[in-house]
Amino acid sequence: MTLAARDTAGPLLVGGARLIVAAPCLLAAAWLARRRPAPAAPRLARADWLALGAAGAAMAAYQVCFFSAVTLTGVAVAALLAICSAPILIALLATLILGERLTATARLSLVLAVVGTGLLVVGPRGLEAIVGRFGASSLLALGAGLSYAVYAVGTKRLLERRAPLPVAAATFVLAALLIAPVLLAAGPVRAPLAETWPLLLYLGVVPTALAYAAFTAGLRRVPATTAGIVSLLEPLTATTLGVLVFGEALGAVGLAGALLLLGALVLLVGRR
Repeated sequence: MTLAARDTAGPLLVGGARLIVAAPCLLAAAWLARRRPAPAAPRLARADWLALGAAGAAMAAYQVCFFSAVTLTGVAVAALLAICSAPILIALLATLILGERLTATARLSLVLAVVGTGLLVVGPRGLEAIVGRFGASSLLALGAGLSYAVYAVGTKRLLERRAPLPVAAATFVLAALLIAPVLLAAGPVRAPLAETWPLLLYLGVVPTALAYAAFTAGLRRVPATTAGIVSLLEPLTATTLGVLVFGEALGAVGLAGALLLLGALVLLVGRR
């Protein structure tokens, strides 16, 4: 996304394009998987259809909220609020809607992971990158965190009755259909697409289609709260790549955050 931004692709175009590219990829994967013999799936109840609609709408809303927040508040504030709030909101919604029980280990891991991620986001940039940037537009970043939480919990609900690939395909197709009008209304897209289509294609296939196929498969096997905490590997990986590829500095605060986040993941992996 950093490279795409250098080529004048706006944040919303990047967010919308990754959905529009990922949706047919996931549909094709679900169709290929369907050709293998499998037991008949139960019919979807009304609550399942509501969960599907909520998950698809939430994925589309995430793109709009997060990338608009990046534009208005800067990447540090947007990442801090959106990424750190998501696992907390997932834990809350999973308890209320899915009936998941938050164990003592999960609670400790959640606190360590969120604090560590906050330090990881702020550390390389310094406090000056976020001081004075909080405002009404920060609600967009919190809206992104809530959207991701709704997506994760809605998807977890659907996985009780459907296989991971069809669930991922259905939610992304719905999200792509919902975000397409927003993308077209945001401004001209032909010139940026012509300049950045290889990067947008990569973003849609690898870190979106493949990544969310893997996330959905994993989500079927673990509690939603655990999946939300483990997904905080995303900013850790992004920070590591920023250091290695773009020469960014991690700093002592960022290093402490990375260690806290890794400690939280070790706690989760070590428990039964």
